[in-house]
Amino acid sequence: MGSFSIWHWLIVLLIVVMVFGTKKLKNIGSDLGGAVKGFKDGMKEGGQDAADAAAAPPAQVTQETRTDKNTIDVEAKQKS
Repeated sequence: MGSFSIWHWLIVLLIVVMVFGTKKLKNIGSDLGGAVKGFKDGMKEGGQDAADAAAAPPAQVTQETRTDKNTIDVEAKQKS
């Protein structure tokens, strides 16, 4: 009743290959690998961005950058 032997796992693998086919399993494997690679790249970039932001001095906001002639100031009111 304990763990499965190697023969049990080989039969399960054979059934999975028969049900899904080798092409579908290959596509799933490549999709999963691409997702893991993208996640790792994102983690590297996120760490670099955080380090760059900590090293950079805070930006100064001037009057010229705050005002934009195309921006309209409105005040939102709630319905009562």
